[in-house]
Amino acid sequence: MSNDNQNGSRAGNGAGNDSSKNRGLLVFGRAFLKTPAMLGSIIPSSRFLVERTLRNVDWSRARVLVEYGPGVGTFTGKILKRMHPEAKLIVVETQSDFIQHLENHFQDPRLHVVHGSAEDVSRTLQELGAASADYVLSGIPFSLMSDEMRDSILRTTREVLEPEGAMLVYQFSPTIRKPLEEVFSRVDREFEPLNVPPATVYRCVP
Repeated sequence: MSNDNQNGSRAGNGAGNDSSKNRGLLVFGRAFLKTPAMLGSIIPSSRFLVERTLRNVDWSRARVLVEYGPGVGTFTGKILKRMHPEAKLIVVETQSDFIQHLENHFQDPRLHVVHGSAEDVSRTLQELGAASADYVLSGIPFSLMSDEMRDSILRTTREVLEPEGAMLVYQFSPTIRKPLEEVFSRVDREFEPLNVPPATVYRCVP
């Protein structure tokens, strides 16, 4: 979908352009008004939260990355700029407004936009020719979904991760810590105050 890679090509049509950012904010605002519980915040993640989360990625090794709930692509664009030219990024989104925005904004052949559920990540990877993932990033509000759905997503994610891989989770509620520790062998956490609302980043290894 774009020609963006580590050699400095574009991450999207008009990336960094004020009008492009404004379109993203409008799309995000409309989605928040429709389903505020599914977003958790009225504005996209801050650059500080993005940086704190992505510094956990070994970019030289990562070849398959998955993002749950990319929204307007705040993390997506940064991932595309840093990941290897031969890597692929699979973003899984449930909301059609975000799907359309992502497909229009990012023109990078390494990006695969999937309209679906994180629960189906194993099937999604298989359909895209990937046996497993090196990293899975997620900002979906686990605290606002059923325990059954949350646990299903976490277990399935652990199963598709490479042994040296990790799930990177950023959340506004601390209630996710125990479920993460019950599924993953190790969970490290960091707090990011410079976000609205402040968030905790969890690095979870299989």
